[in-house]
Amino acid sequence: MRALLATFSWQELRHHPWRNAAAVVAVMLGVALAFSVHLINASALDEFSSAVRSVNGQPDLELRAVQGGFDERVYARVAAHPQVQLASPVLEVQAAADTSDAPSRRVSLRVVGVDALVLPTIAPALMPQPAANAPRYSLFAPDAVFVNAAARNLLGADATTLRLQSGSDAKTVAIAGTVAAGGAALAVMDIGAAQDLFGRAGQLTRIDLRLAPGTDRAAFTRSLEGATDWPAGIRIAEPGDAAERVSNLSRAYRVNLTVLALVALFTGAFLVFSVLALSVAKRAQQFALLGVLGLTPRQRLRLVLIESLVLGVIGSATGIALGTALAAFALRVLGGDLGGGYFDGVAPTLRWRGGAALLYGALGVAAALVGGWWPARAAQSLPEAQTLKGLGAAPSRGLGHRIAIVLIAAGALLAGAPAIFGIPIAAYLSVGLLLVGGITALPWLIALLYDRIAPLFAQRVLPMLAIERARRMRGTAAVAVSGVVASLSLAVALTVMVASFRDSVTRWLDV
Repeated sequence: MRALLATFSWQELRHHPWRNAAAVVAVMLGVALAFSVHLINASALDEFSSAVRSVNGQPDLELRAVQGGFDERVYARVAAHPQVQLASPVLEVQAAADTSDAPSRRVSLRVVGVDALVLPTIAPALMPQPAANAPRYSLFAPDAVFVNAAARNLLGADATTLRLQSGSDAKTVAIAGTVAAGGAALAVMDIGAAQDLFGRAGQLTRIDLRLAPGTDRAAFTRSLEGATDWPAGIRIAEPGDAAERVSNLSRAYRVNLTVLALVALFTGAFLVFSVLALSVAKRAQQFALLGVLGLTPRQRLRLVLIESLVLGVIGSATGIALGTALAAFALRVLGGDLGGGYFDGVAPTLRWRGGAALLYGALGVAAALVGGWWPARAAQSLPEAQTLKGLGAAPSRGLGHRIAIVLIAAGALLAGAPAIFGIPIAAYLSVGLLLVGGITALPWLIALLYDRIAPLFAQRVLPMLAIERARRMRGTAAVAVSGVVASLSLAVALTVMVASFRDSVTRWLDV
């Protein structure tokens, strides 16, 4: 087998470099598209989620005390970090509250001390809204609180003052306005006033962080926690409900990119199949001669598979390099929102990982082997005598058109199926079935078309020869067309994905 590779296969490569280069390019493009989509997904998703959190008013990370509070000097340290764009100190105190009008109506109230100067961008729901008759600087008053709707309902709509008790001390404060935050009853006040009111000077319970664009949150967390002087009692994590608070738009972004990556791999496999099948068809007489000289059908199968493996390895290696370049270019030119312009400040940084590169390289090699399997089977089943005479194999009249009709019908039915957990899984399967069904129907459609137009060119030699060749070698013609169909499907998938993504963003921003 090694001798055949060094002579027969190498001579094929030497005499027809462009034909084999086309197979390498097919694998390379499939891997490059899939890997670049993965890199865009991994690199831009964090930035896109950060942009979504920025619009929704949500921090990227929280620093929380494992128990109690921590020294506020930690705030000065993280606020000065070059990868921190904004830091918001928070002091949370659980207190018992009642009003002077109804002292017996005591409720549990969470008092949140905040810095009103940074709230509008990091937590707008907690931004105090002073009442019409409140003093001008009530946001910073030492005895003013702003309550949400739940607290107002518990304390009474007419309440103007509150008595807050935490521990043994009770303090009276004025209700100076409201906040838009939902959920359980809470009151917001200036963080300095809260520290003085509850005797927590120099203490914080939480710091909300907005990271600079391009910051890797995992690497940032490791750098802080890995510092030798980092306080042991502080935990760095995403907000507790981050998975729910990052909107469905972010999930749609991930799903669309993942499906596009699968379509790219699918397209790459079809392009490999198309090129290798045509290559085997053009070398059919050489394979038949080798069979007459003693090369068994199984050895012919192995020979073509090894050829496809070599092409797959070369194509995958170059595809990883090209995919990296494509991802870097897309992130720099289009950004994390695919050029939509919705988050102009988002500047994703390319995040390349060796494990992912090996995985997609292996997928490219697997795609090459899958694409080369049917050509290898064709080389294995060649009838030597007929092929050497130039007759080839008789065209098969199987059930291909019936299978195609079933696949297309199933795809049409799935297109109208409802989404599962908000993800149109059935629609994605529908696209795949329609594509496979269309390619399966190609030999039948080609025969149907050329049987109709052949009589029209019976008196013209060159068109007649071309039409008759396509009629009698419909499988080869279908293979050539299938590569075009698969490539076009990728372009359509990309166009539809970007258009639907932009429409989703527009609707989300309009809500």
